[in-house]
Amino acid sequence: MNDNQSLMLQEAGQSPEVVATLLEKEKPVFAEIARLFSSARPSVVTTAARGSSDHAATFFKYLFEITCGVPVASVGPSIASVYGAALHLKGGVHFTVSQSGASPDIVALQDAAKKGGATTIAVVNVTDSPLAKQADIVLGLNAGAEKSVAATKSFIASVAALAGVTAAIGGASDLQAALGKLPEALSATAGIDTAAAEEVLFNATSLYTAGRGPAFAIALEAALKAKETSGLHAEAFSLAELMHGPMRLVQPGFPIVAFAPDDAAFANNVQALERLQKLGATTVGFSTQPLSGVHLRVPTTGNGLVDPLVSLLVYYRLIESVTRRKGFDPDKPANLLKVTETV
Repeated sequence: MNDNQSLMLQEAGQSPEVVATLLEKEKPVFAEIARLFSSARPSVVTTAARGSSDHAATFFKYLFEITCGVPVASVGPSIASVYGAALHLKGGVHFTVSQSGASPDIVALQDAAKKGGATTIAVVNVTDSPLAKQADIVLGLNAGAEKSVAATKSFIASVAALAGVTAAIGGASDLQAALGKLPEALSATAGIDTAAAEEVLFNATSLYTAGRGPAFAIALEAALKAKETSGLHAEAFSLAELMHGPMRLVQPGFPIVAFAPDDAAFANNVQALERLQKLGATTVGFSTQPLSGVHLRVPTTGNGLVDPLVSLLVYYRLIESVTRRKGFDPDKPANLLKVTETV
């Protein structure tokens, strides 16, 4: 480990080992959750989270709905903590995703979900946190201490953990196989040349990030990291939604960072990107398959629903480099703290 590297870069680089550890260590918890779903058969699953953790929950929403066919609904933490509303979740299953497990609002929402009749599952890095202590089931991220304000390995671990839940519940052998290959695919991102993409982002004043399905969740995370670390204004859209009102802002040279995995949406995504390029957009595409524009070809797990997570590790390195080039410290973004406790 290079002491001259930022903590963000170091911690992002630990992701392959973190994912391998959690997928092995948490096998009993995955099995416990699968048994719960088999007996409870909930018609809807609820989640609560904020920030990067909420993007992990969004990834879970798409992956779970695609794989298991059960709707996943996000419940705003303020429903309980600020508005004091009671939840009616009899027979439901509620996931709370958090790095620290310390924010009062998500703890309050979990408590409201439990009082409303749901079984509560905390997907959390700090397993002795208030959130974990009050949950019915704890799924640990096993990411270790994360010192950089910008979450990297804990986010990747959150998505991997929720993908593990999905594979266990859905009995999806292809998803399970992809998760088995995920640590190797993450490791194989080391050394990918991001220089051309870095030039695009360094010279940008505003940009869009985009994707569909699970890749849209990664686009949300990418936009947050652009704002959080490099001070670069970024908005995330589904590539389908981008074809509507947001396209009005696409002028010659406008940057669009797209996550386009080889899944059922790939052909539609290619068509959308080609249309945006005709309007003059400069596209930076992450995919296992060839794309026009600036293309970062990423390793594959063999499953296009999981591959956006591999692309994200490449993006983390990219935005960290852009941040330092702009003269900012990626570990200490202005105005931000590592643990944000909201009410």
